[in-house]
Amino acid sequence: MAGPVLISAELRRSLTIQRRVLHALLMREVITRFGRHNLGALWLVAEPMLFTLGIVTLWTAVGLAHGTGIPVAAFAVTGYSSVLVWRNTVTRSNSAIQQNLNLLFHRNVRVIDVFVTRIVLEVSGATASFIILSLFFIAIGWIEPPVDLLEVAGGWSLLVWFGASLALVIGGLTAFSDLVERIWHPLAYLLFPLSGAAFMVDWLPASIRPVAMYLPMVHGVEIVREGYFGNIVHFHYSVAYMMSVCVALTLVGLVCVREAGCRVEAQ
Repeated sequence: MAGPVLISAELRRSLTIQRRVLHALLMREVITRFGRHNLGALWLVAEPMLFTLGIVTLWTAVGLAHGTGIPVAAFAVTGYSSVLVWRNTVTRSNSAIQQNLNLLFHRNVRVIDVFVTRIVLEVSGATASFIILSLFFIAIGWIEPPVDLLEVAGGWSLLVWFGASLALVIGGLTAFSDLVERIWHPLAYLLFPLSGAAFMVDWLPASIRPVAMYLPMVHGVEIVREGYFGNIVHFHYSVAYMMSVCVALTLVGLVCVREAGCRVEAQ
């Protein structure tokens, strides 16, 4: 019995240390990025909210309509919030190793801890922004409540998984070359209009739809919108395809992070 008890005690000790490390890194990241003055950590939620509100205001001001009965506010919130949850997560992970290099000399701090910290922060900010904006527009009567809240949560979870796994890949590769970070920024802008934020797959010509469906984030946005709007239009997605991509990216990302950790420790 001594063996299992010893293993259990060691596991509890390791988990306690891990929790303290992640908490310390989270607090440091929040203070470093947002400071202690003005809104402070609230900017984590305010930044994506302001971006999405800007899009809603712009589209409403120019009288943009989609011809499907979907309110502009609802279309913008579901589209651009979905983009921010994966784009910001990857972008913030780009420079994570370089900006936290001094911390990695501590025995209990690993490269994966730095990435987990940034992923948690960005996902939390984008998710809170999405929820608050949705509740606000529902309260003032601009949009209706989601038709299927569980489907919205499922689609959002897939987008979070996609963003986190891609962040591990891109962030891990930056330890080997600065070109990765330089390439990601223009690539993120290119992916923005292709991600499904400003269109639905059903609106595309039949010959183009299969091409759009190669992008995994398009599936996540379609799922979120189907949960939000119901059967207003025919939505196109494959949960199996998006999950397969996320699994593959997660495995590749973990390998990249492990190799990045070995490279940093060797230096």
